[in-house]
Amino acid sequence: MSRFATVLVANRGEIACRVLRAARALGYRGVAVYSDADASAPHVALADSAVRLPGNKASDTYLRAELLIDAAKRAGADAVHPGYGFLSENAEFAEACERAGLVFIGPPASAIRLMGDKAKAKARMQEAGVPVVPGASGQLDAEAAARVGFPLLVKATAGGGGRGIRIVRSASELAEALESARVEAQSAFGNPELMLERFVERGRHVEVQVFADEHGNVAQLGERDCTAQRRRQKVIEEAPSPIVGEALRARMGEAAVAAARAVGYRGAGTIEFIVDQAGEPFFLEMNTRLQVEHPVTELVTGLDLVELQLRVAAGEALSKFPSSTNGHAIEARLYAEDPYAGFTPQTGKVLRFDVERASAPGVRIDAGVETGSEVTPFYDAMIAKVIAHGSTREDATRRLRHALQSAALFGPRTNARFLCDLLASEEFTSARMHTSMLDGWDVKPPEPSPELWALAFVLRAGGSAEPVLRSASVAELTITLACEGQTRSARVRRLRDGWQVGQHGVQILARGEREVRYELQGVRSTRSLLCTPDTVQLAEAGSVFVFQEPSALRSAQAKSDPTRVVAPLAGTLARIVAPVGSAVQPGELLLVVEAMKMEVKVFAGCAGTVKQHHRQAGEQVAANELLIELEA
Repeated sequence: MSRFATVLVANRGEIACRVLRAARALGYRGVAVYSDADASAPHVALADSAVRLPGNKASDTYLRAELLIDAAKRAGADAVHPGYGFLSENAEFAEACERAGLVFIGPPASAIRLMGDKAKAKARMQEAGVPVVPGASGQLDAEAAARVGFPLLVKATAGGGGRGIRIVRSASELAEALESARVEAQSAFGNPELMLERFVERGRHVEVQVFADEHGNVAQLGERDCTAQRRRQKVIEEAPSPIVGEALRARMGEAAVAAARAVGYRGAGTIEFIVDQAGEPFFLEMNTRLQVEHPVTELVTGLDLVELQLRVAAGEALSKFPSSTNGHAIEARLYAEDPYAGFTPQTGKVLRFDVERASAPGVRIDAGVETGSEVTPFYDAMIAKVIAHGSTREDATRRLRHALQSAALFGPRTNARFLCDLLASEEFTSARMHTSMLDGWDVKPPEPSPELWALAFVLRAGGSAEPVLRSASVAELTITLACEGQTRSARVRRLRDGWQVGQHGVQILARGEREVRYELQGVRSTRSLLCTPDTVQLAEAGSVFVFQEPSALRSAQAKSDPTRVVAPLAGTLARIVAPVGSAVQPGELLLVVEAMKMEVKVFAGCAGTVKQHHRQAGEQVAANELLIELEA
């Protein structure tokens, strides 16, 4: 008799959709949970039933173990899949599920607890013969740092997702790094404990997927390369690694299996290594859950890892796995963020997401939003994973770039163009990336092409939702449009068979609500578009450019008053550094706003005295909301 029939997914977004589909394919009922902000999210509609968790913040909803267990009981679920993130690596949650009679679709709580403490995990790995990076725990002082050697990392022992990590290059930086990492670790994980670890310069992040069942079978499914990171957050992942040969692959695979056996593992897990410039691998940590990047392993092995999780949790023994991989797969994380404004998280309504345009052989999109979804400041900024598979790395890269350029998202800004440029860079194509490279990446904002400007003028003149030239008696007009900080004017003239914009002849061949087909200078093209009464929005090479008349930009162009300090984005006011009455100088840190796992620091724009705090630390704030007043 099966151990369970109904699975509650204790997560949200694309992973909740992913698990619910896999559960349905195996004949299990699926239960979703949702916060108020997620009431209309795709995962809610996909489930057989759904239970509301009152509130919006993750700490009030998806991180409340008692609410999730109660939701499972109310919906008749007898198993819980934690997805990834939130409670997926929380030993107490796994134990609470078991006490409540629910099957936890993940590893034993003992393995989660041991591998969740990075210091204890390293000690166990050393006992198992797995190579580890030199480090120190316990008393963290100048003497301990000297033993480890500089440069080094200060790391939260309970960390993950790049949180609670600082690079220290000299003894003078140690005290400040320990303090700031300790504060972040306490905020992010409820555990301020830290450790020191040698920082491997110009290393590559390579991880091995492992699977284990309760019958003693342990298998490794090959490696993934996750070296393309920014601020310790993965950006591009691929399988297999372009720098791993057969000898290193065998060594890492054996070490990964030994690591899983050493902790009595069960289910899906990942053993992460840092590979130095000499090609030597060192154990970093074990992720005791499914990884965001698991689709690249699925595409090269032909396995469904979520299905395997469900089968292992049901008590089945692992069957024989393929001895080799097929081709190459690459995944890009599509985020709601602006790479050209410090990668600031973006929020707002998804006016349209053209996923269908990216559909092609070898392309897979795991999305957590759809047209009409609201991207809120309460959760991670990732909105979709775009994955491509090909017979070679070059094939997969080319397909992925085309998919990112085709799947235009109208609404919040995304990093699609940044991803396209990264995939085309010499550093990526020649596999010369290292884990810190993107932190100093020269990001140049894209500009619309002259062709796109001409098309925008024509659409505004006669093809948009509110065309300017609506009267047949008006055949010529000067139109002014602004886009990406540029303002241009053009004389638009209606011809018998098209339009003339400056030196460009443009003919609109067909125009619908989602795209426009046109001919410009004898070349026919099709572009995704979205027109509103105030804007013409056009997709080009992964970017979505918004053209509008300057009058509509007055509020955005108004110069800010430096004495009025506003929130740079919607999120949580994490902390206020400058108390009322304190004197500040230009460039001095005033406050920190946190949104979607990112901290944004706000500095004084003028010299003055802090006159008033309008909000308190811990409160939710809206973008451009007044937070602090200064007296200049």
